[in-house]
Amino acid sequence: MSDPLLSLQRKIGYTFSDAGLLTLALTHRSFSGRNNERLEFLGDAILNFVAGEALFHHFPQAKEGQLSRLRSRLVKGETLAVLARGFGLGEYLRLGSGELKSGGFRRDSILADTTEAIIGGIYLDAGMEVARERVLAWLEQHFSELTLVDTNKDPKTRLQEFLQSRGGDLPQYEVIDIQGEPHCRSFAVECQVSLLNEKTHGQGASRRIAEQVAASKALIALGIESKNQHD
Repeated sequence: MSDPLLSLQRKIGYTFSDAGLLTLALTHRSFSGRNNERLEFLGDAILNFVAGEALFHHFPQAKEGQLSRLRSRLVKGETLAVLARGFGLGEYLRLGSGELKSGGFRRDSILADTTEAIIGGIYLDAGMEVARERVLAWLEQHFSELTLVDTNKDPKTRLQEFLQSRGGDLPQYEVIDIQGEPHCRSFAVECQVSLLNEKTHGQGASRRIAEQVAASKALIALGIESKNQHD
């Protein structure tokens, strides 16, 4: 196996017994007729099951609708793309010339699909227990940030709707700092709200998470929500 794939395996925390499965998981349909779409289908099913099972046990009081919304947030393409960028997955993709020229290695959908394909590959290579362990390890930080308080609407949406109801300007978000290695980035974001004298700040493993934290603090500063709701 080539050194680049050895490096990728260190990043994802799993070494394949069958190197061909990883190569296949990284192969986009634009590159070859033998591509990662079937592995992606399998990985998507595994991801949804593992996430659903974990949420079922972690939130014993949650209703079916709440669990469904939490799972959707946990396994959505944006979350998977954040994971993929953490692994530096874009540089390992096997893409056709057209996708390469159009920047396919940066596209969220391709990164997310490849992440699912890798999950499918791990399952075929080592079985369900290993696949479950890897998925839960990858999603650990995202999982820990889920609460039942905001399963209907996220803080950014609630803040925007409140400001619109008051005729205020939309909140402005700005990334002010990015720290850490590519696989463990930390984003710092400022949120400026016309009804507040001071900006609020948020930090997280992705820009979106940091913005949500800053929006939550703005809601608290506006007196719309209490700090206890977010504890």
